[in-house]
Amino acid sequence: MQVPKEFRPELIPRKGERVSWLLMLLALVYLGVGIWSDDGLTWLPVVFVSLMFLSAGSITLGNWVDRNTVLHLNPEGVGFSNGLRNVSLNWDDVREVRVLDSAWGRRVQVRGVTTSFTFRTLGEVIMQGELKGQIGFAEGEFILNKILEMSGLQKIETSEKASYYSRP
Repeated sequence: MQVPKEFRPELIPRKGERVSWLLMLLALVYLGVGIWSDDGLTWLPVVFVSLMFLSAGSITLGNWVDRNTVLHLNPEGVGFSNGLRNVSLNWDDVREVRVLDSAWGRRVQVRGVTTSFTFRTLGEVIMQGELKGQIGFAEGEFILNKILEMSGLQKIETSEKASYYSRP
């Protein structure tokens, strides 16, 4: 590998995030009406608002992580950061790679002795026959092949939905 390469995942539209926060606000209004009405407050609106808040917050966190994810390939090794974790592995430190098939691209687990990271190859989100978005790395197959090549891992096991690579 001649030049360091930097990769970023495809980003899904933020429409779902906006909708989830709007629904949370509507649930909060419903809770407010329940508080100020003469009927009293039951536990159901409180639980509903709490669940809506957790849902919207997790969608926002997921979008933030995706927007901060960077994967680096260079002659010395591979690096991965996403705002929550930073992993750097020299090629000799890569001990195994697991590739799991999924509905939206393949999930690739890269493991070292003490640390690991996971990324997805390109996957398409299709609903009712219409492409709604793409997730994962557009160059995911290239990244996977380069990690296998540069680390010297060999295929050890293959099942219907997974492949496992390790040192001979």
